[in-house]
Amino acid sequence: MRRCPLCHSGDTVRFYANKKRCLYHCHHCQLVFADASSHLPPSAELQKYRLANNKQKPLARFMLDLVSQCEDGTNPLLGLNFGRTLDSKTLQKINARGHQLYQYDPSQAPWSSQLKQEYDFICCYQVFEHFRFPYKEWELLSHLLKPGGWMAICTPLLSELNAFDKWHHKNNLTHVSFYQRATFEFLANRVGFKLLFAANDLILVQKPSGSDITRDQTSVVA
Repeated sequence: MRRCPLCHSGDTVRFYANKKRCLYHCHHCQLVFADASSHLPPSAELQKYRLANNKQKPLARFMLDLVSQCEDGTNPLLGLNFGRTLDSKTLQKINARGHQLYQYDPSQAPWSSQLKQEYDFICCYQVFEHFRFPYKEWELLSHLLKPGGWMAICTPLLSELNAFDKWHHKNNLTHVSFYQRATFEFLANRVGFKLLFAANDLILVQKPSGSDITRDQTSVVA
């Protein structure tokens, strides 16, 4: 038995195995997760992560669309790009529209005290699948989002458990957490967030204006 790294339930079963690793399925939150013993060493993971982070155009389009959806034409926005870094040209476009964007990237933009505030929007572009301890990251992101703010998550959803062995997304060994629609429904219901499944593996969650989830002064990212 492996305890789920998202909901901490012990109601998990061995789900899939090959020569490289074993994965488990949580019956409580429906997360599929890799056995921690098969996680890549930090140096190997960092190398693969940096190669993936070189693909800037999809992230730039995603971020600019998100900013356009969130802005109201009057008030400047404060946003957080969590898990990756944007190119300077895209940052300049956002700044030119009067908005400010902070960035956290474990390899290029370390966590700092400036990031411990609340944000109008948070962008998580293809990072949720890399979370080894998704409970920790979800708790942090939930606290960093302003009441009324939006979190945009782009991650491939696992739609058919029976077809997992043919799903190419599992073949990247830095992908250790796989989410179903039911997983995000669990997360949203747990904290009372509004949830919207959009096209192209886009998940939107909004923190209610009356939410009592506030920034935790002790929250840190390792």
